[in-house]
Amino acid sequence: MKLFTGLKQIREFERRQLPFLRTVVDFRLLLLFGYAEEEEQPLTLKQLFLLNLSSRTTVRRKLARLIEQGIVARRKHANDQRASLLTISASTVKVLAKYCGTVTSISACHFK
Repeated sequence: MKLFTGLKQIREFERRQLPFLRTVVDFRLLLLFGYAEEEEQPLTLKQLFLLNLSSRTTVRRKLARLIEQGIVARRKHANDQRASLLTISASTVKVLAKYCGTVTSISACHFK
C-alpha cells in the first residue's frame, strides 16, 4: 500500500467514525482521559486544568461539548463528593479501538 493511500484511508475513517474530534485539543483530551483510565487514575477537572493544554475557557468549552455528545462522562469521585471524575464512554472506547486497529493494519501494510 502506498503512503498517501493509507493516510487517506485513515482520514476517511476519522471523518466517518470520529466526527467529534474536530481539533487537536479534542483528540488530546480523549487521549488523556483514556490513558488516565488505563492507569486506574481517572482525571478530575482540577487535574485537567493543571495540565495547561489550552486556556481554561477553551478546555471548558470543548469538555462541555464532549460531555453533551456523550463522548465523555462525568461521575462522582468515591472519596470526595465535591469532585467529578472524567472518563470516556464505553461506546467511544469501542470506536477508538476500531480506529487503533485500522491505523495498525494500514501501517502494517505500508511498512512491509
